[in-house]
Amino acid sequence: MKAATTRLSLLALAMALSACAALEGDKIDYKSAAKGSTLEVPPDLTQLSRDSRYAVPGGPVSAAAMQAGQAAQPSGTANAAAMQLGDVRIERDGNQRWLVVNRPADKLWEPVRDFWQESGFNLAQAEPNVGIMETDWAENRAKLPQDFIRSTIGKLLDSLYSTGERDKFRTRLERNANGGTEIYITHRGMIEVYGTQTKDNTVWQPRPSDPELETEFLRRLMVKLGVSQEQSKAVVAAPALRTQSARMATVDNKPVVQLDEGFDRAWRRVGLALDRTGFTVEDRNRNEGTYFVRYVAPNADKKEPGFFGKLFSGSSSATPPLKYRIVVRSQGESTTVSVLNEAGAPESSANAERIVRVIADDLK
Repeated sequence: MKAATTRLSLLALAMALSACAALEGDKIDYKSAAKGSTLEVPPDLTQLSRDSRYAVPGGPVSAAAMQAGQAAQPSGTANAAAMQLGDVRIERDGNQRWLVVNRPADKLWEPVRDFWQESGFNLAQAEPNVGIMETDWAENRAKLPQDFIRSTIGKLLDSLYSTGERDKFRTRLERNANGGTEIYITHRGMIEVYGTQTKDNTVWQPRPSDPELETEFLRRLMVKLGVSQEQSKAVVAAPALRTQSARMATVDNKPVVQLDEGFDRAWRRVGLALDRTGFTVEDRNRNEGTYFVRYVAPNADKKEPGFFGKLFSGSSSATPPLKYRIVVRSQGESTTVSVLNEAGAPESSANAERIVRVIADDLK
Protein backbone atom coordinates (compact mmCIF):
# COMPACT_ATOMS: atom_id res chain seq x y z
CA MET A 1 0.00 0.00 0.00
CA LYS A 2 2.82 2.37 0.85
CA ALA A 3 4.53 1.68 -2.51
CA ALA A 4 1.26 2.31 -4.37
CA THR A 5 0.78 5.58 -2.51
CA THR A 6 4.30 6.64 -3.44
CA ARG A 7 3.70 5.86 -7.11
CA LEU A 8 0.46 7.88 -7.06
CA SER A 9 2.28 10.80 -5.45
CA LEU A 10 5.00 10.72 -8.09
CA LEU A 11 2.34 10.58 -10.82
CA ALA A 12 0.56 13.60 -9.33
CA LEU A 13 3.87 15.46 -9.11
CA ALA A 14 4.65 14.68 -12.76
CA MET A 15 1.24 15.93 -13.83
CA ALA A 16 1.71 19.13 -11.81
CA LEU A 17 5.13 19.73 -13.34
CA SER A 18 3.68 19.14 -16.80
CA ALA A 19 0.97 21.72 -16.14
CA CYS A 20 3.53 24.22 -14.88
CA ALA A 21 5.63 23.72 -17.99
CA ALA A 22 2.59 24.39 -20.13
CA LEU A 23 1.85 27.60 -18.22
CA GLU A 24 5.40 28.81 -18.68
CA GLY A 25 5.63 27.85 -22.35
CA ASP A 26 4.31 29.40 -25.52
CA LYS A 27 0.64 30.36 -25.22
CA ILE A 28 0.05 30.40 -28.96
CA ASP A 29 0.08 27.35 -31.23
CA TYR A 30 -2.54 27.80 -33.93
CA LYS A 31 -3.67 25.26 -36.47
CA SER A 32 -6.21 26.14 -39.13
CA ALA A 33 -8.95 23.71 -40.02
CA ALA A 34 -8.07 21.23 -42.76
CA LYS A 35 -8.61 22.46 -46.29
CA GLY A 36 -12.20 21.92 -47.33
CA SER A 37 -13.52 21.70 -43.75
CA THR A 38 -13.77 25.38 -42.88
CA LEU A 39 -16.40 26.17 -40.28
CA GLU A 40 -17.49 29.47 -41.75
CA VAL A 41 -20.06 30.46 -44.32
CA PRO A 42 -20.66 34.11 -45.25
CA PRO A 43 -22.24 35.96 -42.28
CA ASP A 44 -24.89 38.66 -42.47
CA LEU A 45 -22.13 41.11 -43.32
CA THR A 46 -21.32 39.17 -46.45
CA GLN A 47 -17.92 38.80 -48.08
CA LEU A 48 -18.08 39.70 -51.78
CA SER A 49 -15.56 40.26 -54.56
CA ARG A 50 -13.52 43.45 -54.63
CA ASP A 51 -12.97 46.08 -57.28
CA SER A 52 -9.40 46.33 -58.57
CA ARG A 53 -9.43 50.08 -59.07
CA TYR A 54 -8.01 50.74 -55.61
CA ALA A 55 -4.57 49.15 -56.18
CA VAL A 56 -1.81 50.40 -53.89
CA PRO A 57 1.02 52.10 -55.79
CA GLY A 58 4.58 50.86 -55.33
CA GLY A 59 7.62 52.59 -53.89
CA PRO A 60 11.11 52.02 -52.51
CA VAL A 61 11.68 50.06 -49.32
CA SER A 62 13.07 52.04 -46.40
CA ALA A 63 16.59 50.96 -45.49
CA ALA A 64 16.62 52.43 -41.97
CA ALA A 65 18.77 50.33 -39.66
CA MET A 66 17.34 48.86 -36.45
CA GLN A 67 18.39 50.87 -33.40
CA ALA A 68 17.46 49.71 -29.92
CA GLY A 69 16.10 52.37 -27.66
CA GLN A 70 15.56 54.96 -30.35
CA ALA A 71 13.55 57.92 -29.14
CA ALA A 72 9.76 57.82 -29.41
CA GLN A 73 8.34 59.50 -32.48
CA PRO A 74 5.33 61.83 -32.41
CA SER A 75 2.12 60.00 -33.33
CA GLY A 76 0.09 62.91 -34.64
CA THR A 77 -2.56 62.56 -31.92
CA ALA A 78 -2.40 64.05 -28.45
CA ASN A 79 -3.50 60.89 -26.60
CA ALA A 80 -1.58 58.24 -28.54
CA ALA A 81 1.83 56.92 -27.53
CA ALA A 82 4.49 55.49 -29.83
CA MET A 83 7.89 53.83 -29.61
CA GLN A 84 10.19 53.65 -32.64
CA LEU A 85 12.54 50.80 -33.53
CA GLY A 86 14.25 51.43 -36.83
CA ASP A 87 11.55 51.91 -39.48
CA VAL A 88 8.92 50.14 -37.35
CA ARG A 89 7.04 51.67 -34.47
CA ILE A 90 4.09 50.58 -32.38
CA GLU A 91 1.46 53.08 -31.34
CA ARG A 92 -1.25 52.67 -28.75
CA ASP A 93 -4.48 54.43 -27.91
CA GLY A 94 -6.42 52.96 -25.02
CA ASN A 95 -6.39 49.17 -25.42
CA GLN A 96 -5.76 49.50 -29.17
CA ARG A 97 -2.31 49.06 -30.68
CA TRP A 98 -1.12 49.16 -34.27
CA LEU A 99 2.12 49.29 -36.21
CA VAL A 100 3.45 52.11 -38.34
CA VAL A 101 6.12 51.00 -40.82
CA ASN A 102 8.08 53.38 -43.02
CA ARG A 103 7.64 51.17 -46.09
CA PRO A 104 5.00 51.24 -48.83
CA ALA A 105 2.09 48.84 -48.47
CA ASP A 106 2.93 46.75 -51.53
CA LYS A 107 6.37 45.98 -50.07
CA LEU A 108 4.80 44.74 -46.83
CA TRP A 109 2.07 42.56 -48.31
CA GLU A 110 4.19 39.45 -48.91
CA PRO A 111 5.99 39.52 -45.51
CA VAL A 112 2.66 39.92 -43.70
CA ARG A 113 1.08 37.09 -45.67
CA ASP A 114 4.08 34.85 -44.94
CA PHE A 115 3.80 35.78 -41.27
CA TRP A 116 0.26 34.41 -40.94
CA GLN A 117 1.06 31.23 -42.83
CA GLU A 118 4.17 30.66 -40.69
CA SER A 119 1.96 31.15 -37.61
CA GLY A 120 -0.21 28.16 -38.60
CA PHE A 121 -3.08 29.87 -40.41
CA ASN A 122 -4.70 29.42 -43.79
CA LEU A 123 -5.79 32.66 -45.42
CA ALA A 124 -9.50 32.81 -46.23
CA GLN A 125 -9.19 36.27 -47.77
CA ALA A 126 -6.27 38.14 -49.32
CA GLU A 127 -7.14 41.35 -51.17
CA PRO A 128 -4.03 43.49 -51.81
CA ASN A 129 -6.10 46.00 -53.78
CA VAL A 130 -7.91 47.03 -50.59
CA GLY A 131 -5.14 46.07 -48.14
CA ILE A 132 -7.08 43.39 -46.25
CA MET A 133 -6.22 39.78 -45.45
CA GLU A 134 -8.11 37.48 -43.13
CA THR A 135 -7.26 34.06 -41.72
CA ASP A 136 -9.51 31.05 -41.66
CA TRP A 137 -10.95 29.91 -38.33
CA ALA A 138 -8.20 28.23 -36.33
CA GLU A 139 -7.76 26.58 -32.95
CA ASN A 140 -5.12 27.58 -30.44
CA ARG A 141 -3.74 24.14 -29.59
CA ALA A 142 -1.65 25.62 -26.78
CA LYS A 143 -4.88 25.84 -24.75
CA LEU A 144 -5.29 22.06 -24.72
CA PRO A 145 -4.56 20.54 -21.30
CA GLN A 146 -0.99 19.31 -21.11
CA ASP A 147 -1.77 16.53 -18.63
CA PHE A 148 -0.02 13.21 -18.19
CA ILE A 149 -2.39 11.24 -20.43
CA ARG A 150 -2.15 13.62 -23.38
CA SER A 151 1.61 14.01 -22.99
CA THR A 152 2.04 10.24 -23.30
CA ILE A 153 -0.62 8.81 -25.64
CA GLY A 154 -2.93 11.73 -26.39
CA LYS A 155 -0.79 13.28 -29.10
CA LEU A 156 -1.21 10.10 -31.14
CA LEU A 157 -4.92 10.93 -31.32
CA ASP A 158 -4.57 14.70 -31.27
CA SER A 159 -7.56 15.25 -33.54
CA LEU A 160 -9.84 13.96 -30.76
CA TYR A 161 -8.88 16.89 -28.54
CA SER A 162 -10.56 20.27 -28.94
CA THR A 163 -10.56 23.49 -26.96
CA GLY A 164 -14.11 24.38 -28.03
CA GLU A 165 -12.82 27.74 -29.25
CA ARG A 166 -11.91 29.10 -32.66
CA ASP A 167 -10.19 32.36 -33.65
CA LYS A 168 -9.65 34.32 -36.81
CA PHE A 169 -7.65 37.47 -37.43
CA ARG A 170 -8.02 40.29 -39.91
CA THR A 171 -5.05 42.41 -40.96
CA ARG A 172 -5.59 45.80 -42.57
CA LEU A 173 -2.78 47.75 -44.25
CA GLU A 174 -3.54 51.44 -44.68
CA ARG A 175 -1.28 54.03 -46.29
CA ASN A 176 -0.46 57.16 -44.31
CA ALA A 177 0.35 60.67 -45.48
CA ASN A 178 4.11 60.11 -45.14
CA GLY A 179 4.24 57.24 -47.62
CA GLY A 180 4.43 54.58 -44.91
CA THR A 181 1.89 52.00 -43.82
CA GLU A 182 -0.27 51.50 -40.75
CA ILE A 183 -0.95 47.84 -39.90
CA TYR A 184 -3.96 46.85 -37.79
CA ILE A 185 -4.70 43.36 -36.49
CA THR A 186 -8.14 42.51 -35.11
CA HIS A 187 -9.43 39.31 -33.52
CA ARG A 188 -12.78 37.55 -33.72
CA GLY A 189 -13.61 34.52 -31.60
CA MET A 190 -16.22 31.78 -31.41
CA ILE A 191 -16.95 29.31 -28.61
CA GLU A 192 -18.79 26.00 -28.67
CA VAL A 193 -21.60 25.72 -26.10
CA TYR A 194 -24.45 23.33 -25.45
CA GLY A 195 -27.53 24.27 -27.44
CA THR A 196 -30.10 22.64 -25.16
CA GLN A 197 -30.53 21.93 -21.46
CA THR A 198 -30.22 18.23 -22.18
CA LYS A 199 -26.75 18.86 -23.62
CA ASP A 200 -27.38 16.63 -26.61
CA ASN A 201 -25.99 19.06 -29.18
CA THR A 202 -23.65 22.02 -29.39
CA VAL A 203 -23.72 25.34 -31.22
CA TRP A 204 -21.11 27.98 -31.95
CA GLN A 205 -21.58 31.51 -30.71
CA PRO A 206 -19.40 34.65 -30.70
CA ARG A 207 -17.12 35.42 -27.81
CA PRO A 208 -15.51 38.82 -27.12
CA SER A 209 -12.48 39.99 -29.08
CA ASP A 210 -9.20 39.58 -27.23
CA PRO A 211 -6.99 42.72 -27.25
CA GLU A 212 -4.12 40.74 -25.70
CA LEU A 213 -4.09 38.32 -28.63
CA GLU A 214 -4.13 41.25 -31.05
CA THR A 215 -1.16 42.82 -29.24
CA GLU A 216 0.78 39.56 -29.18
CA PHE A 217 0.43 39.07 -32.92
CA LEU A 218 1.46 42.69 -33.52
CA ARG A 219 4.55 42.01 -31.43
CA ARG A 220 5.35 38.88 -33.41
CA LEU A 221 4.82 40.75 -36.65
CA MET A 222 7.35 43.34 -35.45
CA VAL A 223 9.86 40.51 -35.12
CA LYS A 224 9.02 39.33 -38.63
CA LEU A 225 9.75 42.86 -39.87
CA GLY A 226 13.17 42.99 -38.22
CA VAL A 227 12.71 43.92 -34.54
CA SER A 228 14.42 41.65 -32.01
CA GLN A 229 12.40 39.56 -29.56
CA GLU A 230 13.68 41.58 -26.58
CA GLN A 231 12.89 44.93 -28.19
CA SER A 232 9.40 43.84 -29.23
CA LYS A 233 8.56 42.63 -25.73
CA ALA A 234 9.75 45.89 -24.22
CA VAL A 235 7.66 48.16 -26.44
CA VAL A 236 4.38 46.26 -25.97
CA ALA A 237 4.77 46.10 -22.18
CA ALA A 238 3.93 49.78 -21.69
CA PRO A 239 0.63 50.34 -19.84
CA ALA A 240 -2.42 51.23 -21.93
CA LEU A 241 -3.92 54.70 -21.88
CA ARG A 242 -7.59 55.38 -21.18
CA THR A 243 -9.88 55.76 -24.15
CA GLN A 244 -13.26 57.44 -24.44
CA SER A 245 -16.45 55.39 -24.63
CA ALA A 246 -19.08 55.66 -27.33
CA ARG A 247 -22.81 56.20 -27.06
CA MET A 248 -25.79 55.83 -29.35
CA ALA A 249 -27.96 58.87 -30.06
CA THR A 250 -30.53 60.17 -32.51
CA VAL A 251 -29.80 63.22 -34.67
CA ASP A 252 -32.48 64.47 -37.07
CA ASN A 253 -34.34 61.20 -36.50
CA LYS A 254 -31.27 59.22 -37.65
CA PRO A 255 -29.34 56.75 -35.45
CA VAL A 256 -25.71 57.76 -34.83
CA VAL A 257 -22.73 57.00 -32.63
CA GLN A 258 -21.21 59.93 -30.74
CA LEU A 259 -17.60 60.11 -29.55
CA ASP A 260 -15.88 62.80 -27.48
CA GLU A 261 -12.68 62.76 -29.50
CA GLY A 262 -11.19 64.14 -32.70
CA PHE A 263 -11.18 62.69 -36.19
CA ASP A 264 -7.88 60.77 -36.13
CA ARG A 265 -8.78 58.69 -33.10
CA ALA A 266 -12.41 58.27 -34.15
CA TRP A 267 -11.47 57.15 -37.68
CA ARG A 268 -9.05 54.58 -36.30
CA ARG A 269 -11.47 53.25 -33.69
CA VAL A 270 -14.35 52.93 -36.15
CA GLY A 271 -12.11 51.08 -38.61
CA LEU A 272 -11.05 48.61 -35.93
CA ALA A 273 -14.67 48.14 -34.87
CA LEU A 274 -15.67 47.32 -38.45
CA ASP A 275 -12.82 44.81 -38.69
CA ARG A 276 -13.65 43.12 -35.38
CA THR A 277 -17.35 42.76 -36.12
CA GLY A 278 -16.85 41.26 -39.56
CA PHE A 279 -18.10 43.99 -41.87
CA THR A 280 -17.12 43.69 -45.51
CA VAL A 281 -15.24 46.95 -46.06
CA GLU A 282 -14.98 47.35 -49.81
CA ASP A 283 -13.18 50.68 -49.75
CA ARG A 284 -12.41 53.62 -47.51
CA ASN A 285 -11.72 57.30 -48.10
CA ARG A 286 -10.02 58.90 -45.12
CA ASN A 287 -10.14 62.39 -46.63
CA GLU A 288 -13.92 62.16 -46.80
CA GLY A 289 -14.21 60.14 -43.58
CA THR A 290 -16.09 57.32 -45.30
CA TYR A 291 -16.02 53.53 -45.12
CA PHE A 292 -17.88 51.70 -47.91
CA VAL A 293 -19.44 48.46 -46.61
CA ARG A 294 -21.86 45.75 -47.65
CA TYR A 295 -24.51 44.29 -45.37
CA VAL A 296 -27.07 41.47 -45.59
CA ALA A 297 -30.16 42.20 -43.50
CA PRO A 298 -31.64 39.42 -41.32
CA ASN A 299 -34.61 37.68 -42.92
CA ALA A 300 -37.70 38.66 -40.94
CA ASP A 301 -39.70 35.73 -42.35
CA LYS A 302 -37.28 33.11 -41.10
CA LYS A 303 -36.20 32.25 -37.61
CA GLU A 304 -32.49 32.88 -37.89
CA PRO A 305 -29.64 33.69 -35.52
CA GLY A 306 -28.37 37.21 -35.18
CA PHE A 307 -25.44 38.94 -36.85
CA PHE A 308 -22.98 36.11 -36.33
CA GLY A 309 -25.28 33.14 -35.80
CA LYS A 310 -24.68 31.83 -39.29
CA LEU A 311 -20.90 31.81 -39.07
CA PHE A 312 -20.80 28.08 -38.49
CA SER A 313 -23.96 27.10 -40.34
CA GLY A 314 -24.05 25.05 -43.52
CA SER A 315 -26.55 27.31 -45.29
CA SER A 316 -26.14 30.72 -46.88
CA SER A 317 -28.49 33.67 -47.07
CA ALA A 318 -30.45 34.29 -50.24
CA THR A 319 -30.98 37.92 -49.25
CA PRO A 320 -29.01 40.20 -51.57
CA PRO A 321 -26.40 42.42 -49.89
CA LEU A 322 -26.96 46.14 -49.55
CA LYS A 323 -24.31 48.83 -49.84
CA TYR A 324 -23.91 51.44 -47.12
CA ARG A 325 -21.47 54.17 -46.20
CA ILE A 326 -20.23 54.57 -42.64
CA VAL A 327 -19.40 58.25 -42.29
CA VAL A 328 -17.12 59.76 -39.64
CA ARG A 329 -17.60 63.52 -39.17
CA SER A 330 -15.70 65.57 -36.60
CA GLN A 331 -15.79 69.09 -35.22
CA GLY A 332 -12.88 69.64 -32.88
CA GLU A 333 -12.99 66.91 -30.24
CA SER A 334 -16.54 65.79 -31.06
CA THR A 335 -17.28 63.10 -33.64
CA THR A 336 -20.48 61.63 -35.06
CA VAL A 337 -20.65 58.30 -36.90
CA SER A 338 -23.67 57.82 -39.15
CA VAL A 339 -24.95 55.51 -41.88
CA LEU A 340 -25.73 56.58 -45.45
CA ASN A 341 -27.26 54.48 -48.20
CA GLU A 342 -25.51 53.64 -51.47
CA ALA A 343 -26.55 56.96 -53.02
CA GLY A 344 -25.13 58.92 -50.07
CA ALA A 345 -28.46 59.86 -48.46
CA PRO A 346 -28.94 59.62 -44.66
CA GLU A 347 -30.33 56.26 -43.60
CA SER A 348 -32.88 55.82 -40.81
CA SER A 349 -33.96 52.21 -41.44
CA ALA A 350 -33.81 49.29 -39.04
CA ASN A 351 -30.63 48.19 -40.82
CA ALA A 352 -28.98 51.52 -40.02
CA GLU A 353 -29.91 51.16 -36.37
CA ARG A 354 -28.48 47.62 -36.25
CA ILE A 355 -25.24 48.74 -37.86
CA VAL A 356 -24.89 51.72 -35.51
CA ARG A 357 -25.56 49.51 -32.50
CA VAL A 358 -22.89 46.99 -33.53
CA ILE A 359 -20.32 49.76 -33.90
CA ALA A 360 -21.28 51.43 -30.62
CA ASP A 361 -21.12 48.14 -28.69
CA ASP A 362 -17.59 47.46 -29.93
CA LEU A 363 -16.42 51.01 -29.13
CA LYS A 364 -17.69 50.95 -25.55
